[in-house]
Amino acid sequence: MQRERISDNVYWLQSELYAQVTAGVIVGPQWAIVVDTLALPEETLAMREFIDNELKVPVRYLIDTHSHADHAWGNCFFPEATIISHTKCAQYLATSGVAALEATKKDNPSFANSHIVLPHLTFDDGELTLKVGKKNLIIMLTPGHTDDGISVFVEEDRILFAGDAFMPIPALYEGNYVDTLNTYTKIDSLGLENIIQGHGDIILRGEIEEAMRENINYLNKLKEVGEKARIKRNPGEYLSSIHVEDCGKSRVYLGGLAENLHKRNLIWIYKQVIAQYGMPTEDEYEPEPEEDDFDNLAYLDPNDVNAHSFEDDIDEYGSDDDWDDGYGPDDEDDED
Repeated sequence: MQRERISDNVYWLQSELYAQVTAGVIVGPQWAIVVDTLALPEETLAMREFIDNELKVPVRYLIDTHSHADHAWGNCFFPEATIISHTKCAQYLATSGVAALEATKKDNPSFANSHIVLPHLTFDDGELTLKVGKKNLIIMLTPGHTDDGISVFVEEDRILFAGDAFMPIPALYEGNYVDTLNTYTKIDSLGLENIIQGHGDIILRGEIEEAMRENINYLNKLKEVGEKARIKRNPGEYLSSIHVEDCGKSRVYLGGLAENLHKRNLIWIYKQVIAQYGMPTEDEYEPEPEEDDFDNLAYLDPNDVNAHSFEDDIDEYGSDDDWDDGYGPDDEDDED
């Protein structure tokens, strides 16, 4: 696990085992606030040890930026903390989260002592404010990646713990295109010094404008691709030809996961586009996997981080059989 002090009493932590997922700690004179819990128990416990032994304060609040395993399954390792989340985050953890963790335990013994702990304080409108030492924390709604997304703004330091609302490549496959763009507008208005992405490295002040522009351009390109796919005879063939570089992103982001995330984004934006036109939604197409590769932790052996290839598990959505449903004009198939 990597860690860095990015401001007085504000710390960034990043997994070295899983998808560069991040967490944060904001420290006051008597207690601390933790933002997210990392993916694997051994790293969550290492974070806890750092807080206990080096920062030497108890954790009073834990904030789950959303319900995904790599952000919220470590709640159980902070039993004294009051957990804060979006209302839907608590609902998702109580339903799909419990079942997913039990399934993960069967394949990954490192989760044997883990269990889902539900948030104690939830909200779905407005903002929450916490005071830790001299720092004012604003917890705000940031949907897009998911509909239960929240972010934590450290007002005095102009630092945003964005969760997966902001990433090196947007992950849209459970979220909403319009919500994501609206969240970017909200983030852009904050006048930030740093963005702590849910995955990946810290974005510094001089990098924020370009990172924001790159993500917005990527989303707009996705939407354009989805609109073009709608009028293709074989939309799957067309979608499979659009690589992450074609949309202005590099496949090296997130340790090489970018192309797989991009494939998921393509399928999701296409489904959103056709739904807008009253065409069949995902129920009539090949369904998304119940567990996406990016957030499924069952495969990961902490002692062998190279044991699994995401390419081995990624579903192939490019098949004409999956996508040639006869809804696009035949005579436009060769047009881009």
